[in-house]
Amino acid sequence: MKITIYIDGGSRGNPGPAAFGVAFPSNEYAQFIGTATNNEAEYGGLIFALKKVKSLYGKDKSKSMDIEIKSDSELLVKQMNGKYKIKNENIQKLFLQAWNLTVEFKNLQITYIPREENKKADGLVNQALDSKRREQKLF
Repeated sequence: MKITIYIDGGSRGNPGPAAFGVAFPSNEYAQFIGTATNNEAEYGGLIFALKKVKSLYGKDKSKSMDIEIKSDSELLVKQMNGKYKIKNENIQKLFLQAWNLTVEFKNLQITYIPREENKKADGLVNQALDSKRREQKLF
């Protein structure tokens, strides 16, 4: 079984109000995460996606699945694939958390895609940011 998951994260202000969006083949998730940088939000989406695979498909089945995670964050993809060093302390912590989750998957690819090909996950990020902004209004 193969699944493709699209992830995105965004911040308005960098750092500022931040959220991530994750699009599975049949499920979509968006979550406001508070104040964070864009890169922290991108990692939030990756970590969520990796955990969600296990909860949706079960730990044993997810280990043997072919999983491709697509992101328009060149930084995240190149860091996760060992091409870029991680200098920021906050990102180092998120990287370690994500890396520890990837070890449990046998057939996992994290792939860079252009922003135009990630519209679903990007839309989920904006939905989460917009709905949170509406919640905070008093009048």
